[in-house]
Amino acid sequence: MQPELVAVAAVARNGVIGADNGLPWRVSSDLKHFKALTMGKPLILGRRTFESLQRPLPGREIIVVTRDPRFSPAGARIARGPSEALEVARRLAKALAVDEIMVGGGAEIFRALMDETRRIELTEIALEPEGDAFFPSLDMAQWRETKRETPPRGERDEADFAFVTLVRQ
Repeated sequence: MQPELVAVAAVARNGVIGADNGLPWRVSSDLKHFKALTMGKPLILGRRTFESLQRPLPGREIIVVTRDPRFSPAGARIARGPSEALEVARRLAKALAVDEIMVGGGAEIFRALMDETRRIELTEIALEPEGDAFFPSLDMAQWRETKRETPPRGERDEADFAFVTLVRQ
């Protein structure tokens, strides 16, 4: 059985997921949610998204998609394209005995792997910031919301938010 491909994204009301290679908000609760969802699993990231982290994420097997043949960061595996990243992630998922492969962005990676994605773990951020990276538009006829949580805003959260699970129909 193939592991399920799961996109994990925080998205503002206007579709923004990033600005200047970073998050245009501070929502600590979302970062904790991302960590809980991705821990112990293969995690596919684009190079710019990986670089924005400033360090490898512990407890995850990171696969970085890049066209730059010189890019070889410590703590991550390299894939030259999304399909190669999926192959590497599937091998890792099998070795780790996990049934999910996580996709953490950025926009190009989400778009490239959306047809393969079976579930989206979305954090809806109640803001409309300026940005230069956007989550792909979804045809909601293809997706079904199966879960929605609206936790209270924590003291380190600058916006309200909701955790939403979408499953491909």
